[in-house]
This record gives sequence, C-alpha cells and structure tokens, in this order.
Amino acid sequence: MSDITITVPEPSTPEIRNSGPNHSPRTEDGGGIFCIRNPDFHRGWNGIRYKTGLSASNVDSKQLSMNVATVPPGAVAYAHVHVDFEVMLFILKGKVRHEFGDNLEKSMDNEAGDFIFIKPGIPHEVINLSDSEPVIAVVARSDADEWENIVDVPSNRRPDK
Repeated sequence: MSDITITVPEPSTPEIRNSGPNHSPRTEDGGGIFCIRNPDFHRGWNGIRYKTGLSASNVDSKQLSMNVATVPPGAVAYAHVHVDFEVMLFILKGKVRHEFGDNLEKSMDNEAGDFIFIKPGIPHEVINLSDSEPVIAVVARSDADEWENIVDVPSNRRPDK
C-alpha cells in the first residue's frame, strides 16, 4: 500500500463586494462559495416582505434563487403564477393556506415544518391564517432572476387598482 499525501490549501479571507443597488447587505465571495450574513428585509411585494437572499443579482447563480419570506398576520399574497419556474418552500413559522387552480377552487393548509412544491404556471393565492402571528418561510426558485416571470391573475380578494 502506498502513502497518499493530501494537501489542504490555507483558508483565504473572503472578498466582500457590494451586492447591488437594491440590496443592503454585502455578499462575501469566498472564491466559489458565496454568503450573505444576517440580511435585512429589502423588498415588499404583493403583501409579503422578503429578506435579501441569493439570486443572479448578487451571486453567480444561473438557475436558482432563494430568500426568506414573511407574510404578516392576516395578510394575503394575491393570486399569481410563476411562469416557467418551480418554487419550493419550507415553513419555519405560522399557518398558511394556498388556494390554487384555474379559479382558485382548491386549497391546502400548511404549517411550520411543512415542505411545499409549486409547479410552474399554477395560479395560487397565499393567505396567512393567523391575525396575530406572521408566516415565515424559506423560498427557493428555479429562476435566478428572482422577481422576473411572476404574473398576477384575477382574485376576488385583490383590491381594485
């Protein structure tokens, strides 16, 4: 049996770079591994607040994006579809209902500890079932652009524009 020598390179200090005009935290680039530490909320969309996550806007992602979403107590993310990308969620806190289908005629309730998969093109509306607690979820998308390719669809809950 021959001796095998493995050389482990010394750790390097990650480069800190500005992650773009729409993002307050800075991205650490470790030369292939990127990190955003304890990000702030940077965006509100459709009744949901988002912590800055990872996407093509701040890392070298080509096909994925991920962030943390908070649906405030009693809030609704009005009906929409994700065009040509998949979404996976993990509920960290709270209870949420997804009403879905062509006329939002189906529903599924989920709570902390549940994983959810949403196929591309499925109309859905997200409802926080609590008037006192937020819903908090990790959201992963098979679209590195994060906010592109989301289209509103009709909803009886949506206020007139």
